[in-house]
This record gives sequence, structure tokens and C-alpha cells, in this order.
Amino acid sequence: MLKVEGIETWYGAIQALKGISLEVEREEIVALLGANGAGKSTTIKTITGLLKPAKGRIEFLGQDITGREAEDIAEAGIACVPEGRRVFAGLSVMDNLMLGTTPRKHASRTEIQRDLDRVFTLFPMLKEFRDRLGWQLSGGQQQMLAIGRGLMTGAKLLLLDEPSLGLAPVLVQEVFKVIKEINTTGTTILLVEQNARMALLIANRGFVLETGRVMLADTATNLLANEEMKAHYLGAHAHIKEARERRRRL
Repeated sequence: MLKVEGIETWYGAIQALKGISLEVEREEIVALLGANGAGKSTTIKTITGLLKPAKGRIEFLGQDITGREAEDIAEAGIACVPEGRRVFAGLSVMDNLMLGTTPRKHASRTEIQRDLDRVFTLFPMLKEFRDRLGWQLSGGQQQMLAIGRGLMTGAKLLLLDEPSLGLAPVLVQEVFKVIKEINTTGTTILLVEQNARMALLIANRGFVLETGRVMLADTATNLLANEEMKAHYLGAHAHIKEARERRRRL
């Protein structure tokens, strides 16, 4: 579905991406992992047209979208739920959701209503609070609204940029459960996350970035078992759990 080849992106004189290549197949969840400053969000912004690559090529559904305007890329079927949610605080939940339909110039009312019903099924709270203003929602509710708005674009590929950022652990679990459910209903997802373990538990494959380069690429299962991943990205608790399991077997 998505093919990124040798992308180089700059912020002025600073090179942020140094030849990024990755692929996303239909109906996959692909995790894009790495520490702060690794280039994850820059990759998302380059794919969606917010940044123009100096080199490389991006294909979506077999069409070259390299350097195209963000509006054109959105109309082609790529939507992004940005880091920090970016909910319109002064607009109602319903108005925020309907703003997601902006790229769908030829969608019928029936199609829009179908997707709205899907969002309300995934997030019953949004239906209950449909008349509340964005600022009246909690952080977790705003994240759900942001994901719902992304789904209202009718996108074939949904890019999620740090959806767990700033959420309590119980809400993180809920958000990842919903991401998995969205995927099982046919939406392909490219998931940018610092919470590598949670991302890999629901992903099919993963790419690990360091300083603008892909350093690791494998199935999610293999990355979870990878010693380098455990040491640098999965946290000390991964080693503790592994030690406990060894003791249990003994």
C-alpha cells in the first residue's frame, strides 16, 4: 500500500531523515519506533506532504505522491492523527468529527453516516458527548475524538503519531485495544510510538529509527525477542520479566 524509498528530509541546514525506506502492506499495523529525535514524526510529516523530501520517492497504492500537497495526499486516502491530538477546543465533538470529512469531496451522505456510526460504535462516549466542546473533554477523550476524526476522512491508510502520549496507563490500554479493532475492520495503520512494547504487541511488523536512519526492521514477534531492542527500547522491565520466567522454569 505504501512504499517509502530513500527519503531525505531537511530542516534548513539540518538533515532529519537520511535515506529512510519502509513499506506498509494492506491491512497491516506497522510500528515506527525510536527515541525522541529519531525522525519518526518527520517521516510522518514527509509522507503526508507537510514536509517536502530533498531526495527519495513515496508511492501510495502504486502512485507517486512524492512532494505532492498535503490536501492532495489526504484526498488520495492517507489521514494522520497528529501528536498532541490537535482537537479544536472551541468546536463541539460533532463539529470536530465532521471536519474530518473535508477531503471527501465526492462522498455521499450515506457513506458519511456509515462512518459516523462506526466511530460512535468504537467510541460510545463521543456519541454521548457529541454536543460538548473540545476543551470540556479529558485528555483521553480528546485522543479518542482525534482518532474518530481521522476515521471520518474515510482513509485507507491511517497514520497515528504518538497516540499514547500523556495518557494514564489504563487509557493507554484502551487506546491500543481500539487501534487493533480499527485494523481488524480493514483500515491499514502506520503507528508511531515511543511505547515500543505496546506498539509491537499489536503490530505485524516494526521499523526502528535512530538519528534519521532505519536501524532495525523485522516482524513484531522478532523485534520483541531482539536483544538490542530489549536493551534500548523495551525497558528494564523486559529483562526483569525474562529473569522471572527463567526462574519459574527452573
